[in-house]
Amino acid sequence: MCGAVATSRRAEEKSKNMGHHFYQPKTRREMLTQCSVGFGMLALAGLLSEEEARAVGAYKNPLSPKAPMFPAKAKRVIYLFMHGGPSQVDTFDPKPLLTRDHGKPLPFAKPRVQFAQTGNLLKSPWEFKKYGQSGIEVSDLFPNVAQHVDDLCVVRSMYGSNPAHGGALLAMHTGSDTFVRPSMGSWITYGLGTENQNLPGFVTICPTLGHGGVQNWSSAFLPASYQGTPIGNASIKAKDAQINYIKNLEGNPTAQRMQLDMLQGMNHEQLNHFGHDPQLEGRIESFELAYRMQTEAPSLMDISDESKATLDLYGINENPTDNFGRQCLLARRFSEKGVRFVQATHSYKWDQHGDLRNGHTNNAHEVDKPIAGLLADLKARGLLKDTLVLWGGEFGRTPTAQGGDGRDHNPDGFTIWMAGGGVKPGTIYGATDDYGYYATENKMHIHDLHATMLHLMGIDHKKLTYRYGGRDYRLTDVAGDVAHAIIA
Repeated sequence: MCGAVATSRRAEEKSKNMGHHFYQPKTRREMLTQCSVGFGMLALAGLLSEEEARAVGAYKNPLSPKAPMFPAKAKRVIYLFMHGGPSQVDTFDPKPLLTRDHGKPLPFAKPRVQFAQTGNLLKSPWEFKKYGQSGIEVSDLFPNVAQHVDDLCVVRSMYGSNPAHGGALLAMHTGSDTFVRPSMGSWITYGLGTENQNLPGFVTICPTLGHGGVQNWSSAFLPASYQGTPIGNASIKAKDAQINYIKNLEGNPTAQRMQLDMLQGMNHEQLNHFGHDPQLEGRIESFELAYRMQTEAPSLMDISDESKATLDLYGINENPTDNFGRQCLLARRFSEKGVRFVQATHSYKWDQHGDLRNGHTNNAHEVDKPIAGLLADLKARGLLKDTLVLWGGEFGRTPTAQGGDGRDHNPDGFTIWMAGGGVKPGTIYGATDDYGYYATENKMHIHDLHATMLHLMGIDHKKLTYRYGGRDYRLTDVAGDVAHAIIA
């Protein structure tokens, strides 16, 4: 036994000589004595401005605003995600030959890999009309959005590689359909921080819990501070959606600050002894952000201060627009207050393998007025010029019929549109073939979309990297080209 103790002592002495140390439990008096300065610094950081706190050596917020790599066109992003895959040939990509050849076989080969088998060509049940000075054609599904075509850049040549919802959602949100990767909202917040330190840099409103679930707004191997903050989920109505635990139901802010200081002091003591710990550091930052959010987030979630005219603009308190209208209004409110990336999800309704006419009609009725209201509201407030609004699903639909009156998944050619944020307004970019199956002209892969979005935010997608597992990762992996032609 004595030999074992001696060996242990020698090992400890050797470890100390090598620059290592063993953690020794502290008495309460020792812990309070050693950590009291840390408590003061944490409190000071909450009282002083970010710059003053940094000057005296207080903690540095990872969400602090960061300068773009070059002059940016956009400061923030609002992503309107249509979960399920809207049909391009029934919304923003008219195909006269599809109408002419309705019921005939597709005159060229279908993709080698398909989600399921489809039959002959199926014309669109909706008429297309030209709108605005640009003369962009939009189907009868979106009469309200059509009034804003002169602000839109319609990309008709999107394509991906995965015909399944899960993989396609992950690819659209993270750039990868096979591995867990940080979402685009996390990458943007990592690169630029956020403009309001009392709010998260990345918010997702009523997100889907399926088809990738939390991975669609995850920070993955990026620091946890860049994780998306969900407000409710797809199974909760927007009027009932809340940020979990945002209200302090017990005690007062002063007591809560004291409790948090005690907890953070112990957390920092742990870091001092054992060194870098991403999980613990992320927990420390999340506690601090949650404390600060209590002062600002509840009032942002309360839309009772909006005028009746604004509520009417978004279709709030109306059927069937109330739910998505509230999401769009919250997206404007959070963006206006400095949140860098906000997503609103219409889930999960656009997957019309059958009954296309009724399904797409109902879906469009729910989102058309709210989206148009958002565009009008952003423009009236002077926010559209530096807010990039992105609309689209995870893929499109086939121009060939499934089940007689439906369309299957189609990642080989589909449409998204962007507005504001430095894109050329009233323009069309790219094209699909005569029937709308394949992207053929100025093809834009999902990596290209991400590269272009980052460029508009003032970020070189090749230089926004994070080292993990022995290599540098980026949102666009090892691909992606900026579509300079769509940039104003």
